[in-house]
Amino acid sequence: VQEACDKGKRRFGRVMESVPNTNKPRYSTLSIAVPGSVLLNCQTRELQTQLVGQIARACAIYMVDEVIVFDDQLGGDSAKSQKALSFMAKILQYMECPQYLRRNFFPMHHDLQFAGLLCPLDAPHHVRVGERSKFREGVVLGEDKCSSGSEGKSFVNIGVRQPVEIDRQLPAGIRCTVELEPSAYSKPRGIKGKVVSPAAPREHDGTYWGYTTRLAKGIGAVFEECPFPGGKYDLKIGTSERGDITVEDSKFSLPRYKHCLVVFGGVAGIEECVDADESLGLHGDDSRSLFDLWVNTCPFQGSRTIRTEEAVMISLARLRPFVAKNVESKDAAPKQRQQKIPVEVEFSDDASSEESSSEE
Repeated sequence: VQEACDKGKRRFGRVMESVPNTNKPRYSTLSIAVPGSVLLNCQTRELQTQLVGQIARACAIYMVDEVIVFDDQLGGDSAKSQKALSFMAKILQYMECPQYLRRNFFPMHHDLQFAGLLCPLDAPHHVRVGERSKFREGVVLGEDKCSSGSEGKSFVNIGVRQPVEIDRQLPAGIRCTVELEPSAYSKPRGIKGKVVSPAAPREHDGTYWGYTTRLAKGIGAVFEECPFPGGKYDLKIGTSERGDITVEDSKFSLPRYKHCLVVFGGVAGIEECVDADESLGLHGDDSRSLFDLWVNTCPFQGSRTIRTEEAVMISLARLRPFVAKNVESKDAAPKQRQQKIPVEVEFSDDASSEESSSEE
C-alpha cells in the first residue's frame, strides 16, 4: 500500500479483483423459497424489477445455490399470480446468467424492459475480460458457427477470443460449465476444455457458482421437488415473527445438513401460504410442523412489518455465521424424507416487445 501511495496510485475504494474464497470444498447447499405474490404490492414494472434485483443480490452475497419461487395462492387472480411467478423467475435467471451469454438465452422481452437498471451480481462465474478462471460458463455452438471440428466433439463459447473444444458432443444452444487448464489461456489456437457439473467449482474449492431457479405450484411442492442428489432437504427452516427461537438465543445453532432450505412467507406470512395450499392438509397454525426450525431472525423489530425482500437479506445475514460452520462430507447421508406430493408446474410467456435488455 505504501509503495502504491508513493507512486500516487491509491488502492482504497477499488473493486476487488476476485471474490474471497475459503479454498475448501463445499458439498452442502443452501436454498431459499419466496412467494411470487410479493411482486403484487409493487405498483410498476420498474419497482418489481428492482425488488427481484434486491433478492438476487442477497442470494449472491450469501451464496445461495437455489432460489424457489412458489405460488402462495394468495394473489386472487390465478393468471395474475402466474405472470408474477414467470416474471420473477425470468429476472432471477437473467441476473444469474453471465453477461456474455445473455444474448443467447434472453431475447428481447417486455419482462426485461428495466433489466438495465439492475446492479450486477459480480459473482465469480461472471468472469471479466482477461481473467484466467479455472471454470467458465458457456453455450454450445452450432456447427455453422464453428470453422472446424472434431468428430464426436462440440465447441463452446465461454467468453474468450475463440470457441473452445470440449470433450463430448452436446446439443447446440445449451448452457454448460467448462473446466480449463491454466495453460489453455496462453494457447494461440485450439483451446480445449472439459465439461463438468455446475457444482464442480463449489466442490473443488468452495467457489460460489451462482444459483438455479425453479418454480413451485405451492408451498408443498417447495419441499417435495428438491433437485439435489438424494431428492430432499434435510434441514428446513421457516422464518416467522412468531418463531419459537431467535438467532440471538444463546442455544441457537444449526444441525449438520447436506441441503438446507430457508422458506419466507409473503405479506401475511408462511401461515397463510400453508392455509391456502390444500395439498398439505394443514391449518396455518400448524405450519411449524413442516420445519425443523421455526426461527425469528429479527426480534424486537422497529417496524410493524418487514417486507419479504428485507426479510431475505436480514435472515441470510443472521444465519450466515451458522451456515459457514456447517462442514458436510461428500458422502454424508441425509435424514428420512417425508411423503411426496406430486405437482407439475408449467408456464409460458411468449409475448415479445420492442424493448431490449441492456448488456452490462
